[in-house]
Amino acid sequence: MMNRRKFLGHSALLTAGILAMPKLMSAKANQKYGLQLYSLREQLPRDVKGVIAKVAVAGYKQVETFGYSKEHGFWGLSAVEFKKLLRSNGLTTPSGHYGMDSFLKSGNINEIDDAIEAATILEQEYVTIPYISPNLRQNANDIKSLTNWVNVAAKRVQNAGLKLGYHNHNFEFEPVEGQMLMEALLKNTDPDLVDFEMDVYWVVRAGQDPIQWLENYPGRFKLIHAKDMDKTDSKLNTEVGSGSIDFKKIFAVTKSEGVKYYIVEQENYKIDPYVSIAQSNKYLREIL
Repeated sequence: MMNRRKFLGHSALLTAGILAMPKLMSAKANQKYGLQLYSLREQLPRDVKGVIAKVAVAGYKQVETFGYSKEHGFWGLSAVEFKKLLRSNGLTTPSGHYGMDSFLKSGNINEIDDAIEAATILEQEYVTIPYISPNLRQNANDIKSLTNWVNVAAKRVQNAGLKLGYHNHNFEFEPVEGQMLMEALLKNTDPDLVDFEMDVYWVVRAGQDPIQWLENYPGRFKLIHAKDMDKTDSKLNTEVGSGSIDFKKIFAVTKSEGVKYYIVEQENYKIDPYVSIAQSNKYLREIL
């Protein structure tokens, strides 16, 4: 638990960062802009209530969840308790990342049902697959199996009144026995059941053009992970609008392709994380 001295220190730093960005506090709230809580994965286990409060202070109205388990909930809070925490800070959550490796490997339906239960309580729109382990994508048969299982999961999610989402990394663009997982998922999953969350950073990191994918598969990408690439080290992230990715050009296309949610994610920092996420939020408000 954070002691008083550390709390005051963090609060002072956060306040200083926000004061340096006066437009942030007066900007009109826009429900589109969210934060993937994985951005604060180191802080959340220590002080979940304090972290969520600071996310709201940084200008966000939405968060995307991760890390849920039936046993431990969200950092020790049940889904019901976590929803109350979000609401008390003026936050909603349109999407959650829920691991599905067990289902995708063996058809363990409990994994999907646990995700559906939590997402329903939180009133999320999307149950989003965040990652697929390497052992499940070794060959062409694996890719065919994955697309089939994703369709099965999507139907079950739809029956619960939700939508399945899929979040990419860079491995989806690497050929496996002549097949590209990203292309296979887009072509072989039901467009009425499965939407995609484009992580722009990972698309660029894979040497791909985000705009080309948006235009080649119109309407399939409903969520965007706004994650920027450090100008000097492509393996690092930086505040959105401060890196090498041309988000203005990309967002000019997303507006016409039906993107519903823009979600900031940053996995590493050179400045205080709370100042960083506030800066990214401010940039999105200015260009969208």
